[in-house]
Amino acid sequence: MPGLGISFGRGGATTFQQDLQNSDCIVIQGSNMAECHPVGFRWVMEAKARGAKVIHVDPRYTRTSAVADLHVPLRAGTDVAFLGGLVRYVLENERYFKEYVVHYTNAATLIREDFQDPEQLEGLFSGFDPSKGQYKDVSSWQYEGVKDAVPAAGHKELFAEAGANQGKVNAEPPLHSTEVRDETLQHPRCVFQLLKRHFARYTPAIVEEICGIPEAQFLEVAEALCQNSGRERTSAFCYAVGWTQHSIGVQYIRTAAILQLLLGNIGRPGGGIMALRGHASIQGSTDIPTLYNLLPGYLPMPFAMESHRLQQYIDANQAPSGWWGEFPKYIVSLLKAYFGDAATKENDYLFATLPRITGDHSHMVTVAQMADGKVPGYFVMGENPTVGSMNGALQRKGLRAAKWVVVRDFVLTETAEFWRHAPEIQSGEVLTEDIQTEVFFFPAAAHTEKDGSFTNTQRLLQWHHQAVEPKGDCRSELHFMFHLGKRLKALYAGSREERDRPIQALTWDYPTKGRIQEPDAERVLKEINGYRTDTGEPVEGFTALKDDGSTACGCWIYSGCYKDGENQAARRRSAQEQSWVAPEWGWAWPSNRRLMYNRASADPEGRPWSARKAYVWWDAEKSQWTGHDVPDFIKDRPPGYRPDPQARGKDAIRGDDPFIMQADGKAWIFAPSGMKDGPLPTHYEPQESPVENALYPRQQCNPARLEWRRRDNPYHRAYGDPRFPFVLTTYRLTEHHTAGGMSRWLSWLSELQPEMFCEVSPELAKERGLTNGGWATVETARGQIEARVLVTERLRPLRLKKRWVHQIGLPYHWGATGRVTGSSANDLISFVADPNVSIQESKALTANIRAGRSASPERAAVGGPTLLAPPRVPEAPRDLPGTQRAAQPTEYKKSEE
Repeated sequence: MPGLGISFGRGGATTFQQDLQNSDCIVIQGSNMAECHPVGFRWVMEAKARGAKVIHVDPRYTRTSAVADLHVPLRAGTDVAFLGGLVRYVLENERYFKEYVVHYTNAATLIREDFQDPEQLEGLFSGFDPSKGQYKDVSSWQYEGVKDAVPAAGHKELFAEAGANQGKVNAEPPLHSTEVRDETLQHPRCVFQLLKRHFARYTPAIVEEICGIPEAQFLEVAEALCQNSGRERTSAFCYAVGWTQHSIGVQYIRTAAILQLLLGNIGRPGGGIMALRGHASIQGSTDIPTLYNLLPGYLPMPFAMESHRLQQYIDANQAPSGWWGEFPKYIVSLLKAYFGDAATKENDYLFATLPRITGDHSHMVTVAQMADGKVPGYFVMGENPTVGSMNGALQRKGLRAAKWVVVRDFVLTETAEFWRHAPEIQSGEVLTEDIQTEVFFFPAAAHTEKDGSFTNTQRLLQWHHQAVEPKGDCRSELHFMFHLGKRLKALYAGSREERDRPIQALTWDYPTKGRIQEPDAERVLKEINGYRTDTGEPVEGFTALKDDGSTACGCWIYSGCYKDGENQAARRRSAQEQSWVAPEWGWAWPSNRRLMYNRASADPEGRPWSARKAYVWWDAEKSQWTGHDVPDFIKDRPPGYRPDPQARGKDAIRGDDPFIMQADGKAWIFAPSGMKDGPLPTHYEPQESPVENALYPRQQCNPARLEWRRRDNPYHRAYGDPRFPFVLTTYRLTEHHTAGGMSRWLSWLSELQPEMFCEVSPELAKERGLTNGGWATVETARGQIEARVLVTERLRPLRLKKRWVHQIGLPYHWGATGRVTGSSANDLISFVADPNVSIQESKALTANIRAGRSASPERAAVGGPTLLAPPRVPEAPRDLPGTQRAAQPTEYKKSEE
């Protein structure tokens, strides 16, 4: 989550879903919230009932669009151009919240004189090394007079290659004593002026040319946001993977962050950016994490090339100012949680025994290396990558090359069955008897069959209690990992090898219960919360953690979730018994705070910007911050506090700096470090596009994108490939969940959505001879799939200057196993990724479509039962409520180019 983390300091949604009811305007972009997050969408509808304007920006007209006040169709992959146009509009028309921007962001900070922008370098920032395809020297991005403006820890590794921090000590003076600022915002090198120049060309006309959004409609959105932001009003943004799954996905979020900061919408009720997470605990899986480059609580994973001394690791990651000055307390407490009494000050708390990373070990890298025979074993838990991930053929090739694969799931998914149910098997290209991979399948327990917690989209931990015992051999993830760990500890108990020392020292003493010896989940939660090592008593929160070994904590940002020995995540006080913030329903990190950065809801003197939008404020009589939520600030620090020039860590945070995780206490409009593809968002086309980059013709795509140029991962021409003239985007359905393992096996859901289909406009259907309910074959260089055709005005051709562009919509839930089967949309998608988070680009690519079934029907109709009759596909109405008919030309013509 570096888009949010680099901008504000923490990689999580800035607000909570219930707070959307307080919004005056809500922009939903990169999400079909009504269908994909229907329960949370209740609060959008509550806001609308109170008079808020709801805007949906999406290539498709969906159920979200149907209840929005305005639907804005745009070309998939062009969101930075649209959002950048909004930034320009706010700046050029002086609609920004000046007092907020000056005091709470780095808009006034001066950047070094040698910094150069894409406007000067034809699409590149200064410091780019074309031979490496990376920004290698970013010293020119830094604040004037500052050697390195340290980003929030946990995001530093995004900025540096392995070993880059070796021996480095963050010993610079605190930023407040060194940064050069011009609070008039007139200096040509202040961030504000750089921002104006950077987005100067993002005019309504260029937005229309790139995105296909008519100028009048763009201006309607711009005015709605401006009119509903400021002292008295606030606007919110909601996004999901429609923003993240792009080769510049992180910069999509960065652009929204900049826009929301200019409008004064961060840290205030009814404002913020809601990062909608699509699974019950996706947020939790990044917090504690399953990510290869992070330790729990967003502590950076050490590199193999770095010093193995704890102090050097601390020196490289501890910020001289801001809350990350507390870094030593969090890593030492984590090591004590890992190793218990075996971790002492004398042995560096066994820091040297932590695993190291040697480079990029993300998903696509791992799969490509597995296909090349470099990864002998593969655990797949809670994922179905052959359907849910990009380039399914390459995913399956990797599985065939592994020596062993372990799959834990509810059912035999396509990943578990790749050796007998796969397109390559059905077509005869691969023979089952030639596959040497040994596959182990472990049936998983459902959430109703185990205790545990979910951390949902708003950082909220909610506890679920076991309702029934798991049947047969089904076991929870906790059971599987705990008993696997016990076996490993027994296996290596007598070893004298140094490499086995961490397994021997690892604390692995969770009590078990019941017939199957299920580990006590609450005991794990207590360890995550943290405890005093002498008494075992839970700590009350992360402010109680120490760096002397007297506390242990499994994840510092979760500290407090077991406060006073009570499972805070299990609280269920009803709405009628508490305030609208509902602080006693579950528990949210950090510190049960529901709205982050909420110090910004008050002005620099600590007074609410307005009575209508009051949230937290300074109580002079009690000399503390108070309000409707846990203040996201040092509780007794008065607004007028100014640190001593030599103050360090949290003591260096001024009384009017709301973004306490940042080294300068300001939200970052300009990111001097932490981003691999530029300090400001820039419009680049997707890896595959139908058109040339209208802003920077010499730099078509993200220059720092990650590519896998190999024969089993071919790319199309960067733009204008005549073989693949149409834009393709993928999406999910309400009736199915992700790769289908939890839904395609259920009869009722399968009946509701029985077959893979594609959405096309009436104009594209006419051009390609497609009939509603008939068959179509969709092709890319990676493969072809077949699907039923849904002819609908929900997708429309877009006018881009002199040409028309068509878009094809594909749900991605089907595969070879289950009650209903079909082609997998992700078989069409390539390995290409955002450089910051290595996420796939599955929301914008190019493809071809033709009428009829696949040339190799057995490749598309793989395994499973066959439907007795084709599904009923309704004819879409010619006029849909809320659509913008003015944007649709009266007569469609083929491309004029």
